[in-house]
Amino acid sequence: MLYFALRRFLSALLVMFSISVLVFLIFFATPGVDPAARIAGRNADPATLAQVRHSFGLDRPLPVRYLLMMRHLLIDRDLESFVNRGSKVVPQIVQAMPVTLSLVIGAAVIWMTVGILMGTAAAALRGTAADPVIMLVGVVGVSLPAYWLGEVVNLLTQKRLHDSVFSWVPPPGYVELGKDPGQWALHLLFPWLTLALLYAGIYARLLRGEVVSALGEDYVRTARAKGLSERRILVRHALRCSLIPIVSLFGLDFGALVGGAALLTEVVFGLPGVGKLTFDALQNLDLPVIMGTVMYAAFFVVLANALVDILYARLDPRARHV
Repeated sequence: MLYFALRRFLSALLVMFSISVLVFLIFFATPGVDPAARIAGRNADPATLAQVRHSFGLDRPLPVRYLLMMRHLLIDRDLESFVNRGSKVVPQIVQAMPVTLSLVIGAAVIWMTVGILMGTAAAALRGTAADPVIMLVGVVGVSLPAYWLGEVVNLLTQKRLHDSVFSWVPPPGYVELGKDPGQWALHLLFPWLTLALLYAGIYARLLRGEVVSALGEDYVRTARAKGLSERRILVRHALRCSLIPIVSLFGLDFGALVGGAALLTEVVFGLPGVGKLTFDALQNLDLPVIMGTVMYAAFFVVLANALVDILYARLDPRARHV
């Protein structure tokens, strides 16, 4: 098991290296892309462009430029934004991380709880009218885009019904947990619900299929023959075995969202997280910030994949030989 885990993490390091090279080549070596022109401005003369290229090391060979970029980003952590001079990339990401983690962790608790309850209830009530109704609710949740739902929520809570029903809802933004836990939760309540609605439907549908399949297995029939109640069989046997693919999917989704996939939710609700930072950098074509956030996102996605593989190998020894 230790050998498999070590091999998996070495593979993750190789993937991270490949991603860093690919991202660097896309942003700094694509024909027609001139970072110096972006830094110097539209009407910069050739002398100014040459000076900017020399100052930022853009006139050096590609391998040297890559190593310098990685050193400034990962080791010295002094890589500066091209747009906001003097503003370092890594501190911006570190400052945005708690916001994204607060959003994703809270939403994850909600969607996992709701998804498991909906999926288990639909499986237990299969064949009745409640089953398609629960699944319909899940489909509706999956079908609503986060940006559209967020705008509707803001329209209702901040404008149309703010003076009557939602007068207690604060304006979009973020309050640090350490400053005021109550306001922290209140500012994140509707972003949590908006993000959780999408994933709860996905998890409910997946879990229902897994539980229904598990209820037809031999070990469940054996449990029934022993006289166990249907509730005990459902919770202790069918649901427990069905959670393995749910845990796998959760690891991947959580890693992607922490890495910035919650961008639309952060933008709509004005949360200064990693997704919002990436969005602003894309708007300004701030290449160092874009590269930093992409590397940050890749780290969490690759880490989540590695942890899921190790968990699978722990649960199923056959996976260690794949």
